[in-house]
Amino acid sequence: MSSELPDLPDLLDDCVHCGFCLPTCPTYVLWGEEMDSPRGRIYLMRENVEGEPLDDAMVRHFDRCLGCMACVTACPSGVQYDRLIEATRADVERRHRRSPGERALRSLVFNVFPYPRRLRALRPLLRAYQRSGVRVPLPSRMAAMQRLLPPLGPAVSVPAVTPAQGERRARVGMLLGCVQREFFGDVNAATVRVLAAEGCDVVAPSVQGCCGALSLHMGRADEAVAFAKRLIDIFESLSLDAVVVNAAGCGSAMKDYGWLLRDEPGAWRERGEAFSAKVRDVAEFLVELGPVAPRHPLPVTVAYHDACHLAHAQGVWSAPRELLSAIPGVELREIEEAAICCGSAGVYNILQPEAATELGARKAAHVAATGADVLVTANPGCLMQIRQALEDLGTPMRLMHTVEILDASIAGPNASLRS
Repeated sequence: MSSELPDLPDLLDDCVHCGFCLPTCPTYVLWGEEMDSPRGRIYLMRENVEGEPLDDAMVRHFDRCLGCMACVTACPSGVQYDRLIEATRADVERRHRRSPGERALRSLVFNVFPYPRRLRALRPLLRAYQRSGVRVPLPSRMAAMQRLLPPLGPAVSVPAVTPAQGERRARVGMLLGCVQREFFGDVNAATVRVLAAEGCDVVAPSVQGCCGALSLHMGRADEAVAFAKRLIDIFESLSLDAVVVNAAGCGSAMKDYGWLLRDEPGAWRERGEAFSAKVRDVAEFLVELGPVAPRHPLPVTVAYHDACHLAHAQGVWSAPRELLSAIPGVELREIEEAAICCGSAGVYNILQPEAATELGARKAAHVAATGADVLVTANPGCLMQIRQALEDLGTPMRLMHTVEILDASIAGPNASLRS
């Protein structure tokens, strides 16, 4: 048994191989391959801990997992597949030697995406590239990265402190994010306006960095721990009622800091648990708080897409729908196969572009079938993935974050739904 994975055997024993996970697993749905299903991967995990070589073939099946956690929702036995895949991926990163090309791509991703300042430095070049219309032939995975880039306007930032409008009901911290901050600044600005309108002082320290979600979900555990500690250090002294997050993947990681820091010396586990107890997705927080700002009518049909790390990982299903349905004039339409991932999954659409493209096309077809005016979701990766998939399908439509719809409704008759 691998000494690096002491917790896995007991968790592996929870799986009774019933198969309830199969129809919810995106890769099994695509290919019908047992080793690309949760129970198949659990079989491979057991082989790994019992000493089977961690070779390219085994690693390929782990890499193909999106980490969407739909299987966790579907499992009647309570299998903690989230723990299993994170621990297994950490073991892969420790023990498996990837090809030079794979190492180079992953180095690029993890030396850029979790660092807002580096992303910010790239913005002028990326904007110039988009505006030029020039397209340079690129390898498939670099081309996938280029295609996913959203249209970039001027950078949008938010104040370090925004006072509540009217009576103060809460003091909240806000995660700015990495990709969210630099590529979807309008979402952050809308989040601040909505929270302030609902009576919240909003504290958004500009010095905050990455939450560690991308690193955690891709097996870079030490890196994730370092990011988590820094974020806790920044926020825990601010006397906050909650820490609000508007990116689903980030929120799922931040709610799990107690587990992530469980083996760290000192009081880190307790600090992580205390911090996680305050973390709320913005939709979840707004429903808990209750509305005071008036909602003005928006005559629009909305298809709501469940971001996997909001629905499956955090268990937040009803709150976004409740918020959207409470806006006068909004008609909410459900998407077929709502529980199946769109193919974004952090950087999955860069590392596994072929599978991601198949899943994106499947999701785009279901979105288009709703006939909605707007696709709404709660994660920047989903926004990028579905936008590109809809364009590929020839059915582009407006895409917005949940808080952008709320922001437009609160702003009143003169507000426009940004495309």
